Amino acid sequence: MGMVCLSDFEAYAKKYLPKIAWDFFASGADDCSTRDENILAYKRIRFRPRMLRDVSMMDIRTKLLGTEISFPVGIAPTGFHQLAWPDGEKSTARAAKAMNTCYIASTYSTCTLEEISAAAPGGLRWFQLYIHRNRAVSQQLVQRAEALGFQGLVLTADLPYTGKRRDDVRNGFRLPPHMKLKNLEGAFEVCKMSLLDPSVTWNDIYWLRSLTHLPIIIKGILTKEDAELAVRHGVQGIIVSNHGGRQLDGGPATIDALVEVAAAVQGRVEVYLDGGIRKGSDVLKALALGAKCVFIGRPALWGLAYKGEEGLQEVLRILQDEFRLSMALAGCASVSEIGPHLVQFSKL
Repeated sequence: MGMVCLSDFEAYAKKYLPKIAWDFFASGADDCSTRDENILAYKRIRFRPRMLRDVSMMDIRTKLLGTEISFPVGIAPTGFHQLAWPDGEKSTARAAKAMNTCYIASTYSTCTLEEISAAAPGGLRWFQLYIHRNRAVSQQLVQRAEALGFQGLVLTADLPYTGKRRDDVRNGFRLPPHMKLKNLEGAFEVCKMSLLDPSVTWNDIYWLRSLTHLPIIIKGILTKEDAELAVRHGVQGIIVSNHGGRQLDGGPATIDALVEVAAAVQGRVEVYLDGGIRKGSDVLKALALGAKCVFIGRPALWGLAYKGEEGLQEVLRILQDEFRLSMALAGCASVSEIGPHLVQFSKL
């Protein structure tokens, strides 16, 4: 039987991945309430579809900082792709290129930046950075990414310490001996993640800007106050994110935080979102509420677990088809017609 929707891939991954790998990908912090709320929040948003709008020709393309992608769904940075598929991030990069969309490669990749780059030359890739106490390591990573043709730098801001993910604690999670955090080999032992720098502040944006010409996108923003600070510090983009509910449990769903952030930014920088995207209609809701593009995390890993590059392409294709259909049924022939008039919040 074919895969029809993203939950089919989720069920497959849960059945066939080793328990320790499934738990690592699936876990949220503490009670997992924020992780679950990321998904539930979409159910409170209703469409206000318009009729008789001529949707015979659909244009679902958009641009990320000036670069065109085929539709407004990219791949969020997640670690350890070899836990899902032997070729790891190389397969992820190839799938993103084949679907003409953006892949954000994680600091905690199990393939090197060089391997990722060589796997899909010419693909649109951004590099996600954690700042470590050893700043020289972070500096070298940024400069390697730029030299390899990565086109954006995504600074994750919500991880001064790692959230408490109970299943990982119970399982004593660590990478299998044959897997390595390839970009950090020789730098230090990072599996404990205790070498993240908890002293990072907004002033470090200036330090990053001194290292690179790449546009800086800040990931992990959930409030209007931090959105304002991001704009003031000269970033080019904001990803509204709560780390898939893996950091502070009890924070807002990202789709709810998006409304506040988009209102504060008022178009001065591009705003994106990750967390909870499971259907093409979720993508449409996020765009209606102010996101330029969304990024998928766990569903990308489910696609890899299913059939590697081919499975991830299938996940993206399903989302693309569902997004196009949702747009048409809501009366939008192009992405430029999507706006807040399209949605309302239910009172439930």
